[in-house]
Amino acid sequence: MPLVIVVLGILLLFLLVAKFKLNGFISFVLVSLFVGIAEGMEPITVVSSIQKGIGNILGFLVLILGLGAMLGKLVAESGAAQRITTKLVEKFGKKSIQWAVVLTGFIVGIPMFYSVGFVILVPLVFTIAAATGLPLLYVGLPMLASLSVTHGYLPPHPAPTAIAATFNADIGKTLFYGIIVAIPAIIVAGPFLSRTMMNIKASPLKELMNPTILKDEEMPGTGISIFTALLPVILMAIAALAALFLPVDSILRSILVFCGDPVMAMLLSVLVAIYTLGLARGKSMKEVMDTVGDAVKGITMVLLIIAGAGALKQVLIDSGVSEYIGEALSGSAISPLVLAWLISTIIRVCVGSATVAGLTAAGIVLPLIEGTGTSAELMVLAIGSGSLMLSHVNDSGFWLFKEYFNLSIKDTLKSWTVMETTVGVMGLIGVLILNQFI
Repeated sequence: MPLVIVVLGILLLFLLVAKFKLNGFISFVLVSLFVGIAEGMEPITVVSSIQKGIGNILGFLVLILGLGAMLGKLVAESGAAQRITTKLVEKFGKKSIQWAVVLTGFIVGIPMFYSVGFVILVPLVFTIAAATGLPLLYVGLPMLASLSVTHGYLPPHPAPTAIAATFNADIGKTLFYGIIVAIPAIIVAGPFLSRTMMNIKASPLKELMNPTILKDEEMPGTGISIFTALLPVILMAIAALAALFLPVDSILRSILVFCGDPVMAMLLSVLVAIYTLGLARGKSMKEVMDTVGDAVKGITMVLLIIAGAGALKQVLIDSGVSEYIGEALSGSAISPLVLAWLISTIIRVCVGSATVAGLTAAGIVLPLIEGTGTSAELMVLAIGSGSLMLSHVNDSGFWLFKEYFNLSIKDTLKSWTVMETTVGVMGLIGVLILNQFI
């Protein structure tokens, strides 16, 4: 019976979000109430459980996501994203243009939310395609594959960061393993796959044919742009290496681990960006702070949806459903990583949102971490991979791609949906291979 209730809860979530277009946060709260009461919890206890779940998940994520949004906005508005793109195109040339946009998407995608990265970089893709005469999807899909992978796999993006917090996974290790898995996934789903879609005719919206491009003197330098965009990754990587190789009582180790803590890494990166991409470029502190303020406004609903997912996760735990499912699945011959991926995929197909799919799946499979000894970091990546699978008409990213590239629904399914599915399958393969070595 507990499993039936969970399935009904997920179906209810799907109906509320996809059919009735109800706000995601409200939908999660209603489903949490339904699941808790149906599982036999006292109504007032369910409310307490919802409050606890929201508090637990937001206590960590408000800092990470708030600072991440600030960094992404500074990178975008300063022209650093454009500088990285144009410089890579210059270095790689027309023949290797796909690798240039892949690197751009990866570098810019790490600190920037997917929708922000999409809106900022797609006009540049249009410009590159027009200048080189290459098919639009040939140039665009590699960029979007990079953005999608960073969104689904890598902290500090909302879903992987929240799932890592749920599983108590090490953020540094998750990022490190995620990059290892991400590289082949991007290569296959981007440059390789796009070469099979040369017959799909895409054309940019007329409104975006001549996007506003900053002049060279208006943008920061290449080195400082890349350094600032990647500083969180650099700090977390250094911390992970320090924890592995320096003595436990080393002062240097303590300092590096402190600076590489996700919250501190994001805070230090934002402070650096305020100077390098703001004050050092001649902007006043008020102008920079206005940019930072606008960034935070953009993530309010993201935070609420994540909070709702945290509420459902807590209800699943407090009602005993997670423990029941963990015990039921622990005896399965199927790998916990495959189960996590499959559950995430099913929810993704039903609900549409990768973030919702990832966080809901995390709450369901949480007991598998303790019950099977599976790597928490790899579970984060398995769920993240599943959350990108089979994007279709109930996913906002599907429509964003369709409208910007002026495609029919059929061609969007043949290009975008296939690319997202390839990313998800490659992610699972990468996780299973990596699982043999760690």
